[in-house]
Amino acid sequence: MKIGIPRALFYYQYYPFWKTFFESLDQKIVLSSPTNKDLLKKGLELCVDDACLPVKIFHGHVANLIGKVDTIFIPRIISIEPKEYICPKFLGLPDMIKNSIPDLPDIIDVDLNLYKSKIMFFRHFIKLGEILNKNKKQILIAFNKAQRVQQRFEYQLIKEKIVPQDILSETYKISQNEIFSYNPSKLKVLLLGHHYNIYDDFISMNLIMKLRKKNVTFITSEMVTNKIIVEGTKNLSKDMFWTLGKKAIGTAYYYLERKKVDGIIHVASFGCGPDSLVGEILEKRTRRDFHIPFLFLNLDEHSGEAGFNTRLEAFLDVLEGRKYFEDNIPTYG
Repeated sequence: MKIGIPRALFYYQYYPFWKTFFESLDQKIVLSSPTNKDLLKKGLELCVDDACLPVKIFHGHVANLIGKVDTIFIPRIISIEPKEYICPKFLGLPDMIKNSIPDLPDIIDVDLNLYKSKIMFFRHFIKLGEILNKNKKQILIAFNKAQRVQQRFEYQLIKEKIVPQDILSETYKISQNEIFSYNPSKLKVLLLGHHYNIYDDFISMNLIMKLRKKNVTFITSEMVTNKIIVEGTKNLSKDMFWTLGKKAIGTAYYYLERKKVDGIIHVASFGCGPDSLVGEILEKRTRRDFHIPFLFLNLDEHSGEAGFNTRLEAFLDVLEGRKYFEDNIPTYG
């Protein structure tokens, strides 16, 4: 059977697991095309107006798979960490798709809810395997194999300080030593935001490549261990129950408190409720307590690359000025 996986949203986090699991059960994986202008246009036509940009683009990816696959995998993601949640739109995403896009093939929309326990991750895949008419032994073998692949994927991101595209995309063939070798003169930037915002080259307007071409060293939340994120959030007045927001805040606070970065770039999509709060917390704390430049990039389907590039270049100019001329400090910090 051909199973379609949209190249969007949690693709950048879980695709190695999904691909290995399904292929180990003798299924063929078909990916949607990389995000492009036509795909975005189709998503805008199909999706409700008040959805965020990544969700609109997800609709375009699903439409791109119609006629190519027997079924499309759209898990109903509720929680990916115990006692934490992610955006409510993920909970309703399968229903949005079914009610917005005509002529769909079958949809696999098994719940993924780890709020009570991480054991539910295993049960999620047990149910997936049963839907594919596989026995528990086959499912267990596939799960264990997929888990090893996923662990290697996450370890590689942390150890080599690379991004998912470096592993998942054939167009990214960049030497680790060439890009990430330590150099005190390099600008060091925290690049924060949901993985589906910063790692989708179309949404982020090739931000990763632009930073690399400018010889900027950057750190994302996927490049740090969970221990670092927990350490960064330990001084919060209350627990952060949005998993993706917690990752951004934990990463930021850890590196800010140790004075290891020259500036922060936060990428968010217009209309994202959790990010509007997280971005405000990050910006106020960064400028009030650490006095380093903070660039907030708020993206939607109307964002233009010319203005995006101008803001990015101006931000990097400020960082360079502060690095090489200690008295070159703007009034806002």
